[in-house]
Amino acid sequence: MHRQVLLLSGCLTILLLMSMIAKSQDVAKKSTGEVYVDNNGVMRWGKTKEEVHAFGINYTVPFAYAYRAGKKLGIPLEKAIDNDVYHFARLGFDCFRVHVWDCEISDTLGNLLNNEHLKLFDYLLMKMKERGMKLIITPIAFWPNGYPEPPEKTPGFATKYGKEACLTDPGAIKAQEQYLYQFLNHVNAYTGVAYKEDPDIIAFEVCNEPHHRESPGKVTEFINRMVASMRNTGCKRPIFYNISHSIQLTDAYFNSNIQGGTFQWYPTGLGARHELRGNLLPNVDKYTIPFAGNPRFKKIAKIVYEFDAADVGRSYIYPAMARSFREAGIQVATHFSYDPTYLAFANTEYSTHYMNLAYAPPKAISLKIASEVFHRIPMNKSFGTYPANTSFDVFKVSYEHDLAEMISDDKFFYTNHTNSHPLAPDKLQHIAGCGSSPLVTYDGTGAYFIDQLEKGVWRLEVMPDAIWVSDPFERTSLRKEVAIINWRAWPMTINLPDLGADYEIKPLNEMAGTSAKAVERSISISPGTYLLTGPGTHAKHEGDDRWNNITLKEFAAPATTLRKTYVLHKPWNEISTGSPCKIEATIVSADEPESVELSVLAGGFRPEVLKMEKTKGYQYEVSLPEKMIHEGFLKYYISVKEKGSYRTYPAGLGGHPSDWDYYDQNTYQTRMVSSTAPMYLFNATTDTDEMARPWIRGSSLVPASEPGKGELLVNVEKLFADDPENKNAEKRYDYSFRYSFTPKIQGRAQDLSTKHKLIFHGRSLNEKPCKLALALVMKDGSAYGGVITVDRERAEYSLSLTDLKRVKTVNLPRPYPTFLPYYFDCEMPGTFDINAVESLQFSLGPGMAEDELNGKHGIAIQTVRLE
Repeated sequence: MHRQVLLLSGCLTILLLMSMIAKSQDVAKKSTGEVYVDNNGVMRWGKTKEEVHAFGINYTVPFAYAYRAGKKLGIPLEKAIDNDVYHFARLGFDCFRVHVWDCEISDTLGNLLNNEHLKLFDYLLMKMKERGMKLIITPIAFWPNGYPEPPEKTPGFATKYGKEACLTDPGAIKAQEQYLYQFLNHVNAYTGVAYKEDPDIIAFEVCNEPHHRESPGKVTEFINRMVASMRNTGCKRPIFYNISHSIQLTDAYFNSNIQGGTFQWYPTGLGARHELRGNLLPNVDKYTIPFAGNPRFKKIAKIVYEFDAADVGRSYIYPAMARSFREAGIQVATHFSYDPTYLAFANTEYSTHYMNLAYAPPKAISLKIASEVFHRIPMNKSFGTYPANTSFDVFKVSYEHDLAEMISDDKFFYTNHTNSHPLAPDKLQHIAGCGSSPLVTYDGTGAYFIDQLEKGVWRLEVMPDAIWVSDPFERTSLRKEVAIINWRAWPMTINLPDLGADYEIKPLNEMAGTSAKAVERSISISPGTYLLTGPGTHAKHEGDDRWNNITLKEFAAPATTLRKTYVLHKPWNEISTGSPCKIEATIVSADEPESVELSVLAGGFRPEVLKMEKTKGYQYEVSLPEKMIHEGFLKYYISVKEKGSYRTYPAGLGGHPSDWDYYDQNTYQTRMVSSTAPMYLFNATTDTDEMARPWIRGSSLVPASEPGKGELLVNVEKLFADDPENKNAEKRYDYSFRYSFTPKIQGRAQDLSTKHKLIFHGRSLNEKPCKLALALVMKDGSAYGGVITVDRERAEYSLSLTDLKRVKTVNLPRPYPTFLPYYFDCEMPGTFDINAVESLQFSLGPGMAEDELNGKHGIAIQTVRLE
């Protein structure tokens, strides 16, 4: 018996080795040749000599929190990887990068641990290679594995020494040399190819964000020891090092034996704890590298290992970032970080980021368009400055319409409803989008892909609806859903010349329903994949057929998570009497409600009931009669009728407000005021938490002397402090912060033109007057303001709008790395337009005499208003 088992084991081993060798040979066949860096700092493919340009994501399922949470939720992680990697293929990603959690796969001496984390990582690499993706691996992260939870006790050298000591301690350095040598020699359990020889691993980055504090000589020595340990394996891939931190050490980096430098970009900061508002295109206008003119910098390759517009929920920004990267000479960029689909309902992995095709479809399509930018726009090509560069090559971005587009001869991609027309519909081969366009009318909220297989034959893929039911950037928990998925059939009209009006539709996967025929170009469509065939066309395609890097019938989407009806509605802060008022709500239900009603408490025994009409998809609205809009408070409920019964919101209580026993008094409420009433742009009590402001110790919200009121204290010890990441930075004496007030005034936007003064209510701190620069920032990023001198006693200070002058717009939230531009360099001419304002900028520093700048400065802000 034992001999039979041994023979069987031996046979299985031989079969496994043969399979691994076959896979290795197959991988080698696909290789475009070993990547090298030429004398001009450009990565090129060894066989074709063509420039390398790739775009993709970071993704962390094999490690840390993503791994633990998947286990906790009972998720088959290999299957989860399969599904997410399929989405990567649909989004056009051809590159992957991750910093490996060395603490989980090493011991204190740097020995590689061949454990479940490493095996799952091997599996992930294998699945991405099957889709044609290229890989950049950072073997050392230094991080503990906890975030967002407390860290576990892990066996690695970084756990023993800590990040700072890893850069200087002889024992830690020796452990890293050992680890890097073993890591690059590791043979992938699924491909049979060592990392050092894998043709799809196009580069290695030594370690993640080292933050050196040592002397230049020590830094160069450290880097060279790491590179030597990697080269001793026989690895010939380009080796990169992070040169975007501690940039005063750039010469130390250039003196080392690296072939490239890595960068990151978080243009909207990190960790706002709420979705950021306002136009953030000025923040991504340029990716300015201070040492770009250094001749030695021009000799090394450049990649961006992490980037995101953190805490931004809109879809317009990623193609603009990709444009700026290409202008800066970046060859590869990978977004941080793609949420595993099994965690995206809660956004718990990195709550300041949110990226997933199923749960954040417009953002995902935006990233797909950004990938196209990387593959189409030449390196170092400039398209000018904002706003002239919102249209570049075949791409457009629009903050006002929350829209990014690609419109070329063969591709038509869009992130939101668009009225743009394709250049030549008869030449189109690929459509991807969210919402409706001149070619596709669709009320669902999921993404869709329409790809031409041959003339008159198209593949349609429709994702289920995704609805954000709370702000995904707030504090998160696996007990809290931030987004839900709903599988619901919607009408879809497809207007493509070679399909005609009565094309046939055939499901390709088992979830997609039955075959049907379009009527006047329209079909009722559920999530899934389909084959669309025009008249007179006989398609030979089957679901198992391979097409590019996918199989035709492939489909991956979460099941429905909608377990109750949601009414998503934020009442206006204020509305003006004598002006029309429309109330809108998003009603998310499994099936279309029988009715939706607005019940207004008008002072009588019973509320006045108005029917809300469906406008599209989940959207409902009603216009208030003029008689209801008078000074006072508008109080109302929204009731949804399903299966013969009402449920009323905001409480979600069963019943209707007109019922004699409906007892809930929690209503939606809006102030109704005269058009001449002041417009409050900022109130410290209610608005402080949503300000964009760099953290300082001397800032807090405290109660004011008047009951129910508060004031924001901003007390700055130093207007300029040395930046440890950029010690040679220009001295700039400024502390600025911003509040986007658009939601507060939306109901009174028509009153803006009647206002003439900007009024600040507050006082100075530190027993001395303080100069404060106040500015109104417009939708185009330009700012107009003036300086007031605030005294110690609480008082009101005003600026006439006619006296406001063009001032510098500070890029807020502050971008990272810190060497990026402090100000938006706005070159466009213009004039102040009160109807285009959207943010308040507060600044300490402008207007101060030179001998005042080094002192302590502080203000207490209570309100800012327009009159």
